Amino acid sequence: MKRPLAYITAPWSENEFENTENAAKYCRAVYDAGFSPVCPALFLPLFLRDEIPQEHKDCIDMAREYLRRARVLVVCGGTVDESVKNDIAVAARLNITATTLAGILDVKRQGQEHDA
Repeated sequence: MKRPLAYITAPWSENEFENTENAAKYCRAVYDAGFSPVCPALFLPLFLRDEIPQEHKDCIDMAREYLRRARVLVVCGGTVDESVKNDIAVAARLNITATTLAGILDVKRQGQEHDA
């Protein structure tokens, strides 16, 4: 089964360990819903240093390229910050569907009820 790419966004904190834990949890839920999750916050900080201006810019550029290739933008977390708003705006300009993690899980649940 070919899984469509789903770009994961959330209001990431300054705590990289918390971000990693949350990103992995979000990715697992999106994977379980039938998508191939892409979450730059989970892997770009492993090799790019945000405090270096060029690497900060490269991180943003790479994340935008991953979003361009995605079929859906999945908004995770309880709040929406400026970076999430930016991701939503970019997705809208690119005609990429944006939804919440809860929305994806609801659709999956309804599909399972229909199959039963």
